[in-house]
Amino acid sequence: MRPYNDHILVLFPLIFAGMLGKCDVEANVAGGGTSGQAGAVRWGIAMCLRSFVDQEILEAMQLAGLLTRDYRRRERKKFGQEGARRKYTWKKR
Repeated sequence: MRPYNDHILVLFPLIFAGMLGKCDVEANVAGGGTSGQAGAVRWGIAMCLRSFVDQEILEAMQLAGLLTRDYRRRERKKFGQEGARRKYTWKKR
């Protein structure tokens, strides 16, 4: 059931702009999981469509959040800890 949802996620900018059968998309994505890759392709398609749509659709895409980048990154491991947030087990004795 998961790939179908990612498929719809990737196609959403094309459906939103009314360009579903009018252009070809070829994307190579590396790293991350399937959901993150689908989100990256979705953002890339939306950014490329900016030059092919008029101002009204562009404003609607901005309101829909298609042109907003997801800046979340992996938090680094801190020294004295087991990971980014996980601490070592504290033992009194």
